[in-house]
Amino acid sequence: MEQGKTPGVFLRFLDKIEVAGNRLPNPASLFVLFSLVVMSASALAARAGVQVSFYALNPETGGLVEQWVAAVSLLDADGLRFMITSFVSNFTGFLPVGTVFTVMLGISVADRSGLLGCILRKVAAVTPRALLSPVVVFLGILSSVASVFGFVVLMPLSALLFISCKRHPLAGLAASFAGVSGGWAANLFIAPNDVIFAGISTQAANLLDPDYLVLPVSNWYFMMASTVLVTALGAWVTDRIVEPRLGKYDGEQSGEIEAITPIERRGLRWAAIAMVVYIAVILLALLPEGSVLRNPQTGGVLVSPFMSGIIFFVTAGFLIPGLAYGIGAKTIKSDNDVVAMMVESIKGMVDFLVLIFFAAQFVAHFNYSNLGVILSIGGADLLTAIGFVGLPLLIAFILVTAFIDLFFSLDIAKWAVMAPVFVPMFMLLGLSPEMTQLAHRIGDSTTNMISPLMPFFPMMIAYVRKYNKQAGIGTVISVMTPYQIFFLSGWILLFAVWFLLGIPPGPGAPIFY
Repeated sequence: MEQGKTPGVFLRFLDKIEVAGNRLPNPASLFVLFSLVVMSASALAARAGVQVSFYALNPETGGLVEQWVAAVSLLDADGLRFMITSFVSNFTGFLPVGTVFTVMLGISVADRSGLLGCILRKVAAVTPRALLSPVVVFLGILSSVASVFGFVVLMPLSALLFISCKRHPLAGLAASFAGVSGGWAANLFIAPNDVIFAGISTQAANLLDPDYLVLPVSNWYFMMASTVLVTALGAWVTDRIVEPRLGKYDGEQSGEIEAITPIERRGLRWAAIAMVVYIAVILLALLPEGSVLRNPQTGGVLVSPFMSGIIFFVTAGFLIPGLAYGIGAKTIKSDNDVVAMMVESIKGMVDFLVLIFFAAQFVAHFNYSNLGVILSIGGADLLTAIGFVGLPLLIAFILVTAFIDLFFSLDIAKWAVMAPVFVPMFMLLGLSPEMTQLAHRIGDSTTNMISPLMPFFPMMIAYVRKYNKQAGIGTVISVMTPYQIFFLSGWILLFAVWFLLGIPPGPGAPIFY
């Protein structure tokens, strides 16, 4: 094939993906369709007498005992009664709902009081030109704790920041987009997505082990290491590949960033003091051997009320400095302002709650039918028979997830569909739910930035067109593809080293089941 024709063929292929993806029903409607498919499949499987067996540990004897699992119909009398009577509890009992709602209350105050935006502007004002790229990528990674904050605030600010340093604004947009979307599985802090994924993974693991709990911090160690990796790779790609390819920027856009005002500086001081006091109180509460935050039996921290209540501490970690900043900067004048900030943020969760409602129904129906366990055991037996287990299996899962993300880019929805099959399947192959979840998140993150179906991809195109009127989907994909290649390659290498060294992915999270 001639060299000049290759990009055209590739972009036409991506255009077809975009068109096909846009023709798909709303994600909430997709889960309704998935439930209908599960209903039909469960009835057919139950009528055919489909059943599988596996060996589980007998807690009384310590030996292995064979257990049989049969398909259960959702369309017989018992199945219909289940769907009718559990309609509400399927949603209210879906683990991600309450936890995400709680965390967002704290983040909403930190965001809408102006604290997060002020910190971002402060960092931008003191960043040397040579450190611009790594700082922008790093801030993009951290911004995932505030959901869409990175897309809405950081990305346009990064373009202005690059212009102010006489650099190409599209390089700034690319670096921030790479950090925000490509670094979705990296962070120094626990974000709402960690809570959501842990809840879905827990319910999937409970198909085989009813007592298994995946904590929101289950991938934290790896995420912190990934923050360093993604920051370094993102900065290198920006400086060595993306910006040289873009050439010199000849536009006349203003690159001025609003300066921090005296009252905002006071708010930052108050927030810093509040955060230091908050951390000190937690550390003092953890130090005594008999602390209420430690495990009452062992005195440990990894399996303790502190880790079980991590959502409370994460929420307070945003709420307390957010309140302090708002009072100091006078963006919060009464309790009504705080409640209004929370209400506004929860309004932005309406689409999420509707999607989760139907996703919860699908997960409950899938679990009741036993189809997830049957597929998992069948798949595990097949993979064992061909010797495809361990690290090669996890790497293959990363690549499969990265490919699927081109067509189905909603990470939460995708994991809700994949987890009930792959989590128990990999558990049967000796891999922990935490490692399966981590492999999925790596594959999902790396493809986000080149997937036309990613919800914020059109926003990136709009930002790019501000500085290049002729830009389109091909421009964005061509700029972001180097990030995707280096992120995916680097992450797989880090994952392999992590696995081979036997390092836990997070506090109390094993590699093997």
